Formats: sequence, structure tokens, C-alpha cells
Amino acid sequence: MQTYLPHQMPEALKLYRDDEFEILRGDKYDGPYQTHDRVYRYDVYNDLGEFRPILGGTEEHPYPRRGRTGRSLSKTDYETRLLPVVEHIYVPRDEVFGHLKMTDFYGYTIKALVDGLIPAIRTYVDLFPDEFNSFQDVIMLYEGGIQLPDIPALDEMRNLFPLQLVKDLIPMGDDYILKLPKPQIIKGDEKAWMTNDEFAREMLAGVNPMMIKRLTEFPPKSTLDPNKYGDHTSTITEAQIAKNLEGLTVEQALTSNRLYILDHHDNLMPFLMDINNLGETFVYATRTLLFLRGDGTLAPVAIELSLPLLQGSLITANSTVYTPESTGVNAWIWQLAKAYVQVNDYGWHQLISHWLKTHAVMEPFVIATNRQLSVTHPVNKLLRPHYRDTMNINARARESLINTNGIVEITVFPRKFAMAMSSVVYKNWNFTEQALPDDLIRRGVAVEDPSSPYKVRLLIEDYPYAVDGLAVWDAIEQWVTEYLAIYYANDDMVQGDHELKEWWREVREVGHGDLKNAEWWPMMQTLAELVKACTTIIWTASALHAAVNFGQYPYAGYHPNKPSVSRRPMPEKGTEEYAELARSPEKVFLSTITNQFQALVGISLLEILSKHASDEVYLGQHDTPGWTSDTKALEAFKRFGARLEEIERQVVAMNANPQLKNRSGPAKFPYMLLYPNTSDHKGNAEGLTARGIPNSISI
Repeated sequence: MQTYLPHQMPEALKLYRDDEFEILRGDKYDGPYQTHDRVYRYDVYNDLGEFRPILGGTEEHPYPRRGRTGRSLSKTDYETRLLPVVEHIYVPRDEVFGHLKMTDFYGYTIKALVDGLIPAIRTYVDLFPDEFNSFQDVIMLYEGGIQLPDIPALDEMRNLFPLQLVKDLIPMGDDYILKLPKPQIIKGDEKAWMTNDEFAREMLAGVNPMMIKRLTEFPPKSTLDPNKYGDHTSTITEAQIAKNLEGLTVEQALTSNRLYILDHHDNLMPFLMDINNLGETFVYATRTLLFLRGDGTLAPVAIELSLPLLQGSLITANSTVYTPESTGVNAWIWQLAKAYVQVNDYGWHQLISHWLKTHAVMEPFVIATNRQLSVTHPVNKLLRPHYRDTMNINARARESLINTNGIVEITVFPRKFAMAMSSVVYKNWNFTEQALPDDLIRRGVAVEDPSSPYKVRLLIEDYPYAVDGLAVWDAIEQWVTEYLAIYYANDDMVQGDHELKEWWREVREVGHGDLKNAEWWPMMQTLAELVKACTTIIWTASALHAAVNFGQYPYAGYHPNKPSVSRRPMPEKGTEEYAELARSPEKVFLSTITNQFQALVGISLLEILSKHASDEVYLGQHDTPGWTSDTKALEAFKRFGARLEEIERQVVAMNANPQLKNRSGPAKFPYMLLYPNTSDHKGNAEGLTARGIPNSISI
């Protein structure tokens, strides 16, 4: 297909372009929209259920916009809910791929999970009320599955959904469900997840490796409003951590860039009173202090657990600090402290790192691109592969995952406050900080360095997510730079592109309209700004999403490693709970974290979400061979693919290097989530591979 900037469009084609825009914008048609419609319009999140706040359009609950469906509203301004099973939330026809595609399989399996398997699991748990009593009980899920009695819900599920769409969830021919594959985190060593080394390594090479920050002051300070929260400065002392700093003082460790922190204290403290009043939930706000050892690995040196404490009009913190222990009941106290940290991190990962910062923030870009950039526009052609099926999977999420009483509320600790919490976080979302180099610098784990290959230097040299990510970011940026230079010779051409101008205005003022007055938005007056913006969009839709999505089951499918809920407070010396921990440590640990029902539902979902589709299109590939007739663009794209193949070779070599201890760690699970997979597109990348970067957010 020929590529044209707006001023280059042949006169004979302008009428067709304008007609296409009128159809796609659909501004004269309010809906409800039908499956054959191609209308892209914006709406707030008023379709999650009437018992949750509407997200978007208010100062209290800002949010990115989602695609409008045109469904009728209830008296309280919420969209009417759909009939279960029978209907799907509308997405434009062009966003829905053929029913034989694996992407649709995901939509059906999520519905199958919600409408059939969850009732079956609930019935099983009601008939056999019990907890997991040992880690071996959990491992039996992967070795034997669960044998079900005669449950009508299971038969109904088999009748509702085509056999081929649910056979992976419900094996036919016997009475077992949930015969799950063994997650990679316990494949090589069933106990390695319990080590301090693996706990710390996953902050650099796990499913949420973009939270760790360099500590610049000690003790860690809080950014919470002191007029509301008082002083939330950490209670961790130098005396508590000095023995684990390899002979350094705290000041020496700070100045040599060797102290780091996983800080969920300020993230969660404002919500804890509401969350802990729900019942069956007991969550701490956590700070985890880590030391960068001489061998390049991180070691946790202290964990602070805090609860909100009302003192007059202030919500202060009641905090306790725990340090590493290796023997007796104190070793299990430390193990529980790490579990409370992982609960914080799991919730933040699902709601913020994953849902908000990839799925939700990308949808406005999809809508604006279709409404304002012609299919012949070079930027449309550049970005379109990275939008594939995103609106579709987001609609499925609003049906069954993030809605009232959906799977997220069932399985993740904020429960009914989950989406409202993500709205509060969105207030501080910054598009420019989504660029990987900017994010690394902001977190203090890298510094600007013009002499370095990627213009930044990592302060944790063996940081797999950052090392692989910078290589991929650079490859994307080079591709975008070469491609856009074909069409924009200078900044004046960028400024003169009225379609581009309207696209960017609509992204800012409508799609992300609740943040339209933020000063950080690029003005889109220069080619450099356009390159950076497009690179950030592609990075977010491809590599960032791959990093936070496809490791979910491999790391969290074994829920003791990454629990989604905590239910009991830390046992205190002298209590019966403490004595019970001494007698039956594994039983107490498992009764403290995610319960059996939540675990069975949660890991069933994670298995679906972590699978690569059979029709996956990876970074450096294109699903439309004739996407452009421009030889220069095709040559640049070929060079992009070659760079990605070189990155693959580098990742394989680094994972084989024993000196890079953070690449595999005690679990012997090599970091491959940012391995592009361009060379494996012949069919070797389907399923739970824990590797590969699809072009788009398609699951």
C-alpha cells in the first residue's frame, strides 16, 4: 500500500479518506454499536458495575479513556451490563480477528473460567473445606490435579463452550481439573524460591522488575502529605543492617550506589484501613532494603512492615523491622516478612505495572490513531501492528477480570478497591517517563552517560530486565528513526502535518484528557519528539507488556512464591500463633497467604494470560506482507529484524555466562522475557515459554 503524508495525498483519494474518517469517528451515531460497526469513540469506565466509582472524567477518579460501546445507561449513569455468555462488549470490527484465531480462544477461555470453572472450584472448596497444609500439597496441583465429584457447573460449562475452546482448562475423559503445568520457578529446584538470593533477583529479573530504586537517603523518607499522615520516615536503623553491608557504613554504601529499596509503603498506606476492614484480608505496607554485593547480586538486609495508626486527625504508621534469619522459628518469621512484601508487589504488578501502565494507557492511542491518521499515513502504518487486538482484550477484561466481583477482585488483595486504587496512581502517570532510559534514570538505577552505547549507564550492571530492555529499546528507536526520516525531512514537515497535529491533540485532550494540563506532554513540534513518542508507544505495547505479562504463570503460578493476598498478621513471640508457627511452619505460612479458592482461580487465570498464541506476531515481524510499497521502509524494517536477532544471540550468551548470577539465579530459571523470538516464529514459541516479545497487547 502506498504511503502519503496528508499534503501528498492524490486529489482523487482525498474523498475516500474523508469518507473513511467519517465512518471510523462515528460522531453522528451514538449507538449501541453492532458487531459490524467500525466506530472508534471514547468513553469513561462506567461499565465495571454500579457498585464501583466511574473512572475517568473527574478530578477524584481520573483514568485513560476506553472505547465507547454506545450501550444504554442506567439511572446512575452506568452502562447496562451484558447477559453472561451470550453477549460480548462491542469493539470495532477491525479490532476483532477471526474466530479461529487464538486471540478469540483467550476471550472464550476467560469466559469459560468465569462462568464454569470458578463455580466448579467453589463447589469443590465448599465440599472439601481445607487449606493447603504443606508446600507438597501445592505441588500436587501440577503432579495430579484436583479430582472433582459430580458437579453440575462442570457439565454446564462443557455444554456452554465449544470443546476445542476449553479442553486445556477441563481435560475430558476423567474427573480431574486443573492438571496444571509446573511453573518454571519450581522446575529446577522446588525450594529455591525461598532463598534470599532468589527473592532479591526477582526484583531485577522477575515479573515486576521495574519497581526497585536506588536509595539516596537513610533512613528512607516518605512522600505522603504530613498534614494528613504525619511523619512516615522509615524506622530501619543502621544498627539493624550494618552486619550485612560487607564492612561498609550506611553512608559509604549510599555514596557508592550500593543501597536499593523496593518501597511499597507510600503506595499502599493510604488504602490499608479500607482494605484491612474488608475481612479475610490483612495487608502491611512494606519497605525492603537491599544491598548490592561485590559479586553483583542483591541481598535483602531489612524488611519494614507497617500498619496505619490513627493518632488524632493523623494516619501515622505502626512499624516493625525484620532482618534476615536462617534458623528456627525466626527463619520462618523472615520468610513471612518476605511473603508480605510479595503480596504488595503482586497487587501492584497486576493493577499498575500490568493493567494500568500497558493495557489501559494504550487504548486511547489506538482510538486516536484510527480517528485521526489515515491508513496511508506513515505514522499509522508504523503503529498499527502494535495495536493488534488491544481493544479486544481490554473489552474482555472489563467483562470478567476488572469488573465488580471479577477475577481481580476475587484474587488480589485490594479487592473492591482495586480499580479505584489504580485511578489514584494514574494521577501521577507521565508519558515521557514510560521511555525505558527515562524510567531507569528516574529510579536512580542508571545515570546519563553519553559514552555508553545506550547513553545511560546502569549502576546495577547485571540487571537483566534493564540490560535486555535497553538493547530492545535502542533497536526500536533506530527503526523508528530510520522509518520516519523517510517521510519527514525536517521539523517543518512535522509541524505542517495537520493529521499528526490532530492525532496528538486528541491523545492529550481526549484520550488522556484528565491529564491534558500536565506540563510533561511533548508539544510534537520536532521530528525528535515524534521519534521519542512513537518509540515509547511501541515499547509500551510490545516489550514492556511482554516483560510484565508472560512471566505471570512461570513466577506466580506457584503461589507461595508470589502470593496475591495475605490474611493474618505476623505472629508475635509469646502468642499461640507463634507457637503454631514453630510446630507447623509450612501450614502457618500457607494459611497466612492466598487461600485455596483464590489460589486455584488465580493460577488458572495466570496460565491463560501467560500463553503465547499460535498466531502470535513478534517484534520485527509483520502480519501484512503488503503493509507498504516503500522500498526504503522495507529495507529499514529488515535491518530492525536483524538487530533483534543479534539481541537474541546476546541474551542466550549472557544467560550461559556463570558470572552473570542474576540471569538465572538459584531457581535456574533464565531470564528470557525480553528475548525477541524473531527466529522462533515457525511454531516453536507457542504456549508457556516465558520468552518472546509480541508486537502488541493481545492478551
